[in-house]
Amino acid sequence: MYPRTIILLTLTCMAFAADKPIPIISQTQDISPDGSFSSRWETGNGIIVQEDGVLKNPGQKDAEAEEVRGSASWTAPDGTKINLGWLANENGANFQGAHLPTPPPPQPIPPLIQRALDWIATHPYKDEKNRL
Repeated sequence: MYPRTIILLTLTCMAFAADKPIPIISQTQDISPDGSFSSRWETGNGIIVQEDGVLKNPGQKDAEAEEVRGSASWTAPDGTKINLGWLANENGANFQGAHLPTPPPPQPIPPLIQRALDWIATHPYKDEKNRL
């Protein structure tokens, strides 16, 4: 539910910043007894949001998790069309969109550190009394 909260707060702030009210053109919601849900809405200024969620592994202790997939699209003030997608589950949230920054490529491991890691991998710790 975390991504949905972010999107809804962002869109609410955008609506309050507008000079006049923005109508909701369409809105549908469905919440099922099995824990799944879907929500879709569109505003008069072109904002479209959709989200679907499902409960994975229902009834299984420590394996039950909600998975939510969603997307939102709107036009930025400069006229750029923004498309944002997300997937949130037990592994965290992943957001996708051409407008999002990309992380730098991973740096290579320095040779001395790699050598130490290789040594540690081939010489496992055997003294259990001093182990944390």
